[in-house]
Amino acid sequence: MLMGQRIVVVMPAYRAARTLRATYDAIPHDVVDEVILTDDASDDATAAVSRELGIRTVVHDRNLGYGANQKTCYREALARGADVVVMLHPDYQYEPRLVTAMASMVTSGVYDLVLGSRILGGRARAGGMPAWKYVSNRLLTLGQNAALGSKLSEFHTGFRAYSRKALTSIPLLANSDDFVFDNQVLAQAIAKDLRIGEISCPTSYHADASSIGFARSATYGLGVVQTSVAFVAWRLGLARPRIFEGEAADYLPSSPTPAP
Repeated sequence: MLMGQRIVVVMPAYRAARTLRATYDAIPHDVVDEVILTDDASDDATAAVSRELGIRTVVHDRNLGYGANQKTCYREALARGADVVVMLHPDYQYEPRLVTAMASMVTSGVYDLVLGSRILGGRARAGGMPAWKYVSNRLLTLGQNAALGSKLSEFHTGFRAYSRKALTSIPLLANSDDFVFDNQVLAQAIAKDLRIGEISCPTSYHADASSIGFARSATYGLGVVQTSVAFVAWRLGLARPRIFEGEAADYLPSSPTPAP
């Protein structure tokens, strides 16, 4: 716990058997109350390794997609009484030891949502981020900051800490089940005037790190543009996109399940 608040780390997993143990070991367990992993029907030993480590493990019976995986993660965390939910990829691309710092920024009451930014600090390329991904990251972020009226260093990080308030005020179920889910959440957070903070986070693009190829990245980029256009149309009153007009109430458990 931090400041009397229950901290839950969620890991949306797919084929993470090789990296899960190292990621789990680096989590600051002195402040994290529970770790939940959702396995999106991996064809390796991800679920077995997770259970061996004592992680609360949920397994999809078929592959539903990255966004759908996160929806399950957040539902489980909220049902388990989380006050702060930190989403950490189990491939050790992001630094787990920063969970404490990110959760602290939320428990302080200063921020509703904190991003582990690979761009702050200027070492994304040194961490192995491919040049084409770096350039596309910067261009898409520049465009979204202009469209959404924000000043974030990047919109595309997968390392995030959310307050319970943040997750319960966003219509998560209205979002895509694919990779653009992350981007839609940030647009929704801005639409809801949530307080967003950032912290510099080193990244590691190693052989076992999860990374989508150029074709999937192009699809993601188009989704980012569509999200920005939908936001502008919504802000101008020209449209009522479900991702900005939907309600979050149907997503939430009726009451948290007490932790054992």
